[in-house]
Amino acid sequence: QPIPPVSRGTHIRPSPLPRQLASFPFPFFPTIDAPPVPRVVSTYILKRGGAMDQQQQQVRRKRNGVVQVLDGSDIRALVENKEVFARFVHDRFRKLDADGDGRLSVKELQPAVADIGAAIGLPARGSSRQADHIYAEVLNEFTHGKQDSVSKSEFERVLSDILLGMAAGLKRDPIVILRINGEDLNEFVESPRYEPESVAIFSQVQPGNNATLRQCLLDALRQLTVDHGMPPASDSWVMENVVEPALQELHVDQLEQPVSQAFFFQEFKKFLGVITQRLQQHPVIVAYTENTFDGSGIRRLLSNKFEFDKLLDSVWRDVPKEHKERTSKEFLRVALDRMADSASLPPYGAVDQVDAVVNEAFKMANADDGKTVDEAEFKKLLTEILGAIMLQLDGNPISVTTNTVVHEPMSNSTSLLSTAPPSPVVSSPGVDD
Repeated sequence: QPIPPVSRGTHIRPSPLPRQLASFPFPFFPTIDAPPVPRVVSTYILKRGGAMDQQQQQVRRKRNGVVQVLDGSDIRALVENKEVFARFVHDRFRKLDADGDGRLSVKELQPAVADIGAAIGLPARGSSRQADHIYAEVLNEFTHGKQDSVSKSEFERVLSDILLGMAAGLKRDPIVILRINGEDLNEFVESPRYEPESVAIFSQVQPGNNATLRQCLLDALRQLTVDHGMPPASDSWVMENVVEPALQELHVDQLEQPVSQAFFFQEFKKFLGVITQRLQQHPVIVAYTENTFDGSGIRRLLSNKFEFDKLLDSVWRDVPKEHKERTSKEFLRVALDRMADSASLPPYGAVDQVDAVVNEAFKMANADDGKTVDEAEFKKLLTEILGAIMLQLDGNPISVTTNTVVHEPMSNSTSLLSTAPPSPVVSSPGVDD
């Protein structure tokens, strides 16, 4: 069956540093000899409580059919094959080195930074202050905030670190690529689950007496996930090729009329039946992964005093200093991002619910007042912040499920680090324009 064509959309899952790239899996990078992993557009579905149990996942995967399991082995094999990786880096470096001087200027690095940002799920540059900060941090990994250009060996080293970070993330949290073909959706509609879940959905999507059938159907569809056998309805390809054609098969005159609960049940079931037929004709490839943040990673980190002290020393060395070896509290957030992977936390900006917990921890520690602190105070505040986050997540874990429509065929092409049309320039900290 053909895979839907390329379609660009809003990306999330930002990650500021190569080590933090392991916090989430990023399925984008091809090997030389094997089919590449598809680039994906992400849609987060967040829920409180534990993850789906293994038996449920296995049953669903068996029904839908696993197209591919992304565990980072192809990426790792590429980097560890020195000869092949050297050729790969040489080719990318040559394409980026516009003036042929053997070094990449900050301007020449921009397409690489943009492609890395897109691969890890960042929105376009200029769309948010947080995203721009992460783009700047990625550039800073190449330039160290001081250089105005980098050599091929420096470029190779940083790129290797980034890819190995991604491979580590995929090894810990593999992504399963599923083929959604209508079987699960049909099973849901015919099961005892349908009526009570439809009642709950209708109560959420029917805001008032003036809600039309069209509005209710579309809003209800967005409540369904791959657990029901439905690919993300917010995806543009799914909307254009599955949802809209299904709507056209309903009675047009009824779509704009107010809807009762009984009529909604009847039409929603009919609507899902048509969507099932569309999915049978045009199966959708979906990437699925799940991660639960419960504070256990922070607890492990804090319990290993030797490793924790080493990590604190490392982040302290990297933060900008003022006179008398003091730094602003504003760099506590940068330091926490650098520690995120070791603490099994998502990068700041990736998961709103976790961001809220982090913000509350900073508030409790009075860490956002902009004052300067010395090394001991800085490390003490970081420890307190991590402890507060751990307690919050331990009492109220957050589970993050990604249901992701694959928009690219698994072919031998990738835009990673390829030259691209000019885009807004990212400024690296410490580098003058």
